Amino acid sequence: MAVSASEIYDVELAPDLPLPSAGASACGSCGSPMESGDRFCPACGAASAEGAIDRSAPGTPAAVRHLKCNNCGAEVQIDPDQRSYVCAFCDSTYVVELPPAETGRQDPEFVIGFAIPLDDARDRFRRWFQSNSWFRPRDLARAEIVEQLRGVYVPFWSFTLLARSSWSAQIGEYWYRTETYTTVENGKTVTKTRRVRETEWWPLRGGHHAYYSGFLISASGGLPHQVALQMQPYRLAALKRYRPQFLAGWAAEEYSVAREEALTIATEEFQRREQNAVANHLPGDEHRGLSVSTGFSDINSDLVLLPVYMLTYRYRGKNYRFVMNGQTGRVTGAKPVSAVKVAIAVALGVAAALVAWGALSLM
Repeated sequence: MAVSASEIYDVELAPDLPLPSAGASACGSCGSPMESGDRFCPACGAASAEGAIDRSAPGTPAAVRHLKCNNCGAEVQIDPDQRSYVCAFCDSTYVVELPPAETGRQDPEFVIGFAIPLDDARDRFRRWFQSNSWFRPRDLARAEIVEQLRGVYVPFWSFTLLARSSWSAQIGEYWYRTETYTTVENGKTVTKTRRVRETEWWPLRGGHHAYYSGFLISASGGLPHQVALQMQPYRLAALKRYRPQFLAGWAAEEYSVAREEALTIATEEFQRREQNAVANHLPGDEHRGLSVSTGFSDINSDLVLLPVYMLTYRYRGKNYRFVMNGQTGRVTGAKPVSAVKVAIAVALGVAAALVAWGALSLM
C-alpha cells in the first residue's frame, strides 16, 4: 500500500496526479486506456485503428448490463454481448439482471487499465500455483482451474486529507551514577562499585501535521479490504479520467461500500499512523503515557476502478481465492494442501531432529 504523507517536519507535498490528455481513448480489443498517438495498446498489444478505438462517442454512455450475484452480493457491469456470467468473487453462476434504475450509484472518476494481458496472467497463476507443488493434492485439476481466471475492474475509494494532531507524553532521559556495594568473594567481604542507570521524566506536548494521499479502500462487496491490501500498491500516476468505453470487453463491479463507511476505515488508519509518527519522533531515550488527538480536514475522495484478475474455485467443499494486481502482477491467495503430504513432511522433520539430537548426545 503506497500512501504519500507530507508531515510538519517534511513539507514536500505529494504531486498532484496527472490528468489524461484530451486525446485519451480506449483499446478496441481489451478496453484499456490509450494515449493519443499510441500505435499499439500497452496492455494487449493490439494495433490501434482510427475510428475503431472508441466504442461510443465521448460523453455517450456505453451499453452495459448490470448483474447481481445472489450468492455473495457482488454487483457488476458486463458487456451486453456477454450472455452468461460466472461470479469472479465466489464462482457462483446464480446471478440476476438488475434494471439500470436500481443501481443508483455514482460513476467512477478515474480508471487504470489492465497492463497484464490475460494469457500472461494465466502463466503467472500457473507459476504461483506450482510453487511448493509437492504439497498440492494430486487430484486437483489445475488445467480446468486456470481457465476460470477473469479480469474485473474493482471499485476503490481513494482519499486525500490533512491530519492535524495534538499530543502529550512523558519523556524519559537516561543519566548514570556510580554506587558502592559489598559482596562476598572466597569467604571474604569485598567492596565494589557499579554503574547504575536512572531515568529522569519530564512532561512534553506539541503538534503534528501530515497530508496524506493515495490511500485506497476497497469498495467491493466481494473483495474485502484486507485482501485488497495484500495485492497493493498500484502505480496511481497511471490513472486516467474515467470514460465508459474504457471498460469495453471487461466486467466492472459496482461499489458496495459507501463513501462514509470507507472514510471511517481511512480515518482509523490515519489515526494509527499519526500515533506512530509522533512516537517515532519524540525526543529523549524513552517515553510513556503518549496521548494523540487527531482531527481531519480538506477531505477529498475519488471513486476509481482498478484492474484485478480473480479466480475462485472449490476443492473438497472449501473455497480458495487467487487475486492478482492487473497493473503490477502482485499476487495473493490461498492454495489447497494435501494433509497426507503435510503429515509426511512433519514426520520427516521430527525424525531428522531426533537423529541430529542422537548424534549430538554421542559426542
